[in-house]
Amino acid sequence: MTRRRFIADTWSPSTGHPTQAALTGEQALHLARVLRAQPGQLFDVVANGFLHRAEVAAVSDHEVLFTLHEELETDAALPIHLLLAVFKFDRFEWAIEKATELGVARITPILARRTEKHLALAAPKRADRWRRIALESAKQSRRTDVPEILDPTPLPTALASESAPTRILLSETEQSLTLVSALSSASFNQQPATNNQQLSLAIGPEGGWTQEEISLFSTHAWTPVTLGPRILRAETAAIAAIAIAAAHLA
Repeated sequence: MTRRRFIADTWSPSTGHPTQAALTGEQALHLARVLRAQPGQLFDVVANGFLHRAEVAAVSDHEVLFTLHEELETDAALPIHLLLAVFKFDRFEWAIEKATELGVARITPILARRTEKHLALAAPKRADRWRRIALESAKQSRRTDVPEILDPTPLPTALASESAPTRILLSETEQSLTLVSALSSASFNQQPATNNQQLSLAIGPEGGWTQEEISLFSTHAWTPVTLGPRILRAETAAIAAIAIAAAHLA
């Protein structure tokens, strides 16, 4: 039987391979009240990016303490940084959930020229909610890490700080170069994901990128590609692009 998996809120030591971990807040309450955890029970617990077989040491409604035993084998996150222009929040949150399930390492919400003004103004207040969605999705999909969700960022700022060697822009104006072809010509290191992502994917808002933004992408050495002849919603394009990229990174 597959053991339930949790992502620890705290652990010790705070660096390297931890030997103890704890769940607090809602996770502790769920484990104590709903699952009725007892000392001695075994669960899988992720702490500091490491997955362990963990034994419950103490239980309360506020904190569940674990002793961490052997480290278990895990799959690394995809070395993908998703730059996703902010669009209608219900669909944007669905995209964050599914991108997390697919394994991306980092998501930056982008404030683009065609991002609706009320969404751009409200986006900073939604960032913590988006991080909670990513956390819950990571637990549901049995990831051993949670993707980093950055604060909403204006496009010029995000492009100026991007360091991934392969940078791909989903563009409605590109008609010939497909995402598959662009990825096939790129070279990727066959190593686990680190803080430096190998691939960045940029997905525009409703209405697409402006010509000025496309020129800015070009200045920063992004390659425009197409997903095909159909016009896709932003969240559909994001999931399709991640799935295609995952096959090339496997």
